[in-house]
Amino acid sequence: MPTITIETLIEAPIERVFDLARSIDLHRLSTRQTHEQAIAGKTSGLIGPDETVTWRAKHFGIYQKLSVVITEFNRPFSFTDRMLKGAFDSMEHQHQFESVDAGNTLMRDIFTFKAPLGILGRIAEYTFLTASMEKFLVHKNKTLKQVAENEEWKAIL
Repeated sequence: MPTITIETLIEAPIERVFDLARSIDLHRLSTRQTHEQAIAGKTSGLIGPDETVTWRAKHFGIYQKLSVVITEFNRPFSFTDRMLKGAFDSMEHQHQFESVDAGNTLMRDIFTFKAPLGILGRIAEYTFLTASMEKFLVHKNKTLKQVAENEEWKAIL
């Protein structure tokens, strides 16, 4: 199973970064390229413990749905979402936050997934899917960083 780990240093307090990372509205903003929409469960605001959201998005030219639940929640240090239903065989996304350097936050994403279709899925994981997922997460984090580091966050939280 591939695991993608991304660390992003953000010049903003840990509480702000934590809340932006669980914002349905910011997620939608940061995924414009895949036309993501929250269509069931928590569809706006901040997702919290045991809450679900179902996303509809266009990946690889096909509209797909992905439902996740927040399985762990320790504000403002971590939360984990796990796939309930979707295109992957399994998917877990750990979000970790650490205060560093006088008001800055290190945000760490640990994204583990398994593609369906047995050996064909494994081939997809290693030839293009892992790189595509990493690019997707880096873009989301870039947007979160931009919003957190200026006044844009006030319109979201």
